[in-house]
Amino acid sequence: MKPAFRPGRLLQSGLIFSAISFVTGLGNLAFQGVMGRHLSEQGQYGNANNALSGFMPLLGLLPTMATLAVTHYIAHFNACGDHARLQGLLAGCQKFLFRFTLAGSALALIAVKPLSSFFHFDQNLMLVTLGCALFGLWGSFAAALCQGLSWFKRLALIGLLAMVLRVVFGYFVTFTWPSAETAVLATGFALLANLVLLFWRKDLTLHSAPVSPWNREFVQYFIVSAAYVVGSFCFFQGDLLVANKFFAKGELDAYSAAGQLARALPITVAPLLTVLFTSRSGARTGGIVAEQLKLLGLYSLGLLLGAACLFALRSFCVKLIFGRPVPAAEAMIAQFSLAMVFVGLLQALAQWALASRWTRFSLLYGTLGLGYWLALLAVGRTPGTILPVMATASGAAFVVLFSGWLLTMRRPPAAPQS
Repeated sequence: MKPAFRPGRLLQSGLIFSAISFVTGLGNLAFQGVMGRHLSEQGQYGNANNALSGFMPLLGLLPTMATLAVTHYIAHFNACGDHARLQGLLAGCQKFLFRFTLAGSALALIAVKPLSSFFHFDQNLMLVTLGCALFGLWGSFAAALCQGLSWFKRLALIGLLAMVLRVVFGYFVTFTWPSAETAVLATGFALLANLVLLFWRKDLTLHSAPVSPWNREFVQYFIVSAAYVVGSFCFFQGDLLVANKFFAKGELDAYSAAGQLARALPITVAPLLTVLFTSRSGARTGGIVAEQLKLLGLYSLGLLLGAACLFALRSFCVKLIFGRPVPAAEAMIAQFSLAMVFVGLLQALAQWALASRWTRFSLLYGTLGLGYWLALLAVGRTPGTILPVMATASGAAFVVLFSGWLLTMRRPPAAPQS
């Protein structure tokens, strides 16, 4: 196993990972252009994006909670140099995640029909989405391994390869059979990129007996991770479920396009948070904290600059997706971008807290996210009513969370846990 971060390498890793991921993001924008042009029937483009960005993550909430906890402890043991416990954890987690995947699959099968009925998703589209979501569970485990072990170049390579598979397969399949189902299927096909990890399977050679991750500390951290995952889903993707339930087909396409462009802001700089989470999971004292704060500042700056560029180029970006001007989508960019800037900042503070094991702070984030989503569900009948609430509510949540973050940072650091 590779050693944990050396202090001087943190910013470098974040910048390299971000640069490669930016190229991947451009490819994913090209995929949006493919869908925008091939899915010409009204509502199909919006349905596909809402299934990919809303319903698929909803079905994967439970496994995401588990993999996030696993990522934290892989990074923690790797940073401590405790290779025996690390290897035992990896072996134990393979069995644990397999069982957890089966349980999550059974739960998803039970929940898919009532959820699709409540949020007005087409049954055929939901079956395809469910299949892709279940296939992606082990992809999440692959990402957890890469992130926890600081394999950021390999993680970036997987993302780049997945983008190529998605664009190429998506172009031909949606050209031949233009539908929301085939667009979702292209994302499922791209998950095959995770198989590239088999080339490095020797790096995961295990010599220790499997150690079950289910101890008191892991369970506590799992609960905290659950609060973070629920909060992140509500802030980042919860509006898509509301839109699919209430919006007309014409509104859904324009709203989905504006949402994809605005959501690209935190996604583009998210690799910096990935590196930050791994680093802080391993070390929270000493000189590394200064670099972690620099990484947090760089993330915030990138978020703000991206929002300014998106607003200035909003007409051009919408044309990239649909191949023609769509004034309704362009008009939503400003409020959507403002909301996503606040959401991105909220995620940064929440990831810092989660890696630091700030239990109450993470529970507060989850509570704020749930309240935010319930507010959208109560008022979000049209884009004109939901977008102002998104910007205002996310801004208010950021003020609350940032105040709590400052107060917690001033407290003396807790003794590190083994």
